[in-house]
Amino acid sequence: MNKLSIITCIAFVAVLVSCNEVKRKPSNVYMPDMAYSRAYETYADHSNLAEQGINYNNLPVAGTIARGEEFPFPLTKDAIGDTAHYFASKQVKSPVDALSKAEYTESERLYLINCGICHGAKLDGNGPLYKGGEGPFPAKPATLVGDAKYEAMPEGQMFYSVTYGKNLMGSYASQLNRKQRWQVIRYIKTKQTENKPAAVADATAKK
Repeated sequence: MNKLSIITCIAFVAVLVSCNEVKRKPSNVYMPDMAYSRAYETYADHSNLAEQGINYNNLPVAGTIARGEEFPFPLTKDAIGDTAHYFASKQVKSPVDALSKAEYTESERLYLINCGICHGAKLDGNGPLYKGGEGPFPAKPATLVGDAKYEAMPEGQMFYSVTYGKNLMGSYASQLNRKQRWQVIRYIKTKQTENKPAAVADATAKK
């Protein structure tokens, strides 16, 4: 074999080796922590992390709020026969102080879909299920506008009732998220406030 053949063979082998994607030794890495992440998948096995000096407890960072949970409610549902949290809810203030025009329209829509069937479009307790006593529901639902009891009910207590249910009314937590529940309650309170001047004028006229 002449020298040219030997050189050709060596060059051919070198090309084959250089084209091989398998690298036995890694190149120098400027920032290895960035190149080789120590991140773990959420549901992966974390049992061996402590041995590696990694502190990971799978809990959210303290003070953070999950998306969609920006309106937290601190009270859980009372146990059967207990009413402590229901009465404590009176002290919870609504995070929704006012509604914009668009929010008012949306809150009214949500009320009519979820609440109006019982409490009525006019919030007078005369919804389709009661219908002046002719509907399928035998007892009149709460009169949200015009009844001093419900007009004086704090927003937090209303929220508790809508969230966990109260008496014959079931929970609406699956139909309305927290923000929507607070907005519907603000809508109810707005309608109650709008009704007060008319109620005072009516009472004055009857004297």
